[in-house]
Amino acid sequence: MTNSCSSRRFDYLSWTKAAEAASIEGSTLIWPFGACEQHGPHLPLATDNLFAERLAIEVLERIPTSMPIWMLPSQSLGFSPEHASFSGTISLSASLLLQLVMEVGKQLGDIGLSRLLFFNAHGGQIGLLQAAARQLRLECPSMAVLPCFLWSGVSGLKNLIPVDEIERGLHAGLAETSLMIALAPELVGEERPRDGDHSSSDSKATPPPGWTLEGVAPCAWLTEELSNSGVIGDSSEANLSLGKAIQHSLTDHWAQLLMALMESNWPPTIGTR
Repeated sequence: MTNSCSSRRFDYLSWTKAAEAASIEGSTLIWPFGACEQHGPHLPLATDNLFAERLAIEVLERIPTSMPIWMLPSQSLGFSPEHASFSGTISLSASLLLQLVMEVGKQLGDIGLSRLLFFNAHGGQIGLLQAAARQLRLECPSMAVLPCFLWSGVSGLKNLIPVDEIERGLHAGLAETSLMIALAPELVGEERPRDGDHSSSDSKATPPPGWTLEGVAPCAWLTEELSNSGVIGDSSEANLSLGKAIQHSLTDHWAQLLMALMESNWPPTIGTR
């Protein structure tokens, strides 16, 4: 971790500095969320957590140090029941993760924090963190809560990843494998699986017309129903060049969004309208 990013770690502050930081108008904390879950035979269990933490650090390095924004330690255990049948997956229950978010969030609200941003890299807990954010807003009406997903809304990705893989490469496929090659190549195995077919006519996992595994008409799928390897997608063409391009696209996107957020008074909260 660079010196500039060390200064952004909220848990590296003294209690007096933390109190001062939280009281600044527009004070913002990024809380990275990952998971400990299978990512095929070639990627580490910590894939999502590594993505959330590393990219949060890169994004913060682009934000002027004069802006009141810091980072919490990452939440490395998440909600991953869809991968429970694969060894190494450690999943918290939905109720426990919700309780954890509420406990931490309420304490941050109590010290006067203006914004709490969930920087989540695990698709299986998007809905849960959105629900937690809404509940936390009710408990802490003066603190804005923003439940963000690393891969959402990044327009540059459509120019890097084939449409079919964007739509059907749900787990440990081309994008995640390439990004891990760029960020931590020493953690990437030699295998490049292609698995989890849910589009061909002879696959039992292929949805009927209008339905999807994820999207406008989704289902609650389990990985073991789709894939033997744990991969849902095609990692065969993953490479360093693509991984670097994905890394830059994600970092550019979130740095731009965070700069816009920090330069604003949004979103409104009770007492600030």
